[in-house]
This record gives sequence, structure tokens and C-alpha cells, in this order.
Amino acid sequence: MKKIEAIIRKSKFDDVKKALHEVEVNFFSYWDVTGVGNEKQGHVYRGIEYSTSDIPRRFLVIVVSDNFLDKTLKTIIDSAKTGEVGDGKIFVTNVEETIRIRTEESGQQALN
Repeated sequence: MKKIEAIIRKSKFDDVKKALHEVEVNFFSYWDVTGVGNEKQGHVYRGIEYSTSDIPRRFLVIVVSDNFLDKTLKTIIDSAKTGEVGDGKIFVTNVEETIRIRTEESGQQALN
């Protein structure tokens, strides 16, 4: 099993969510987060400079079986990508165990 952590633009969240549902990734968690990126320039609006280094993003956590990893990653990339700086990052880590609390099922059974 793999845990996918994706940091994406908030404006792309609905597209990513819809695309994930279309490939049957129906269970995931998400949070609104703020991060600091490589982009250090500010923007000026009506004479006031605003920092763009603190960037509001959406953080998704998805656990999938190993054989579903590539499909899930491709779906996130295809639906979140704008081609501009700040599209986000994806991190993939191994999950040693999963347990459904209600039924005490573990492993792959707990994901379905």
C-alpha cells in the first residue's frame, strides 16, 4: 500500500476531486494549508505590495493499493497541472498497515 500526499492549488481542487472520483478513488482526506514556496517576488495592487511567498494550498492524503498507484498519480498530475510555477508537489511513502476501526479488517480489505 502507498500513501500519497499531494499539495495542490486550491483553485484546482474541484478538478482533482472530480478526476479522482472518475477513476474510483472515492476516499481521501484534505486540508487547507499555507506553505512557503521558491517564488520570492511580490505583487503590487493599487500601490500596495503583497507577498506571494505564503501560498494557500490544499493538502490531500490518499492511501491506495500498490497496483493503483500509477493511475492515481497520473490522475492528480493531469487534473492539477497548469504548467505554471506553484502547481504543487506529490510525495509517495510506503504504508505498512491499515486497519478499519469499525470491523477490525486490516491490509487491503481495510481499503475497500
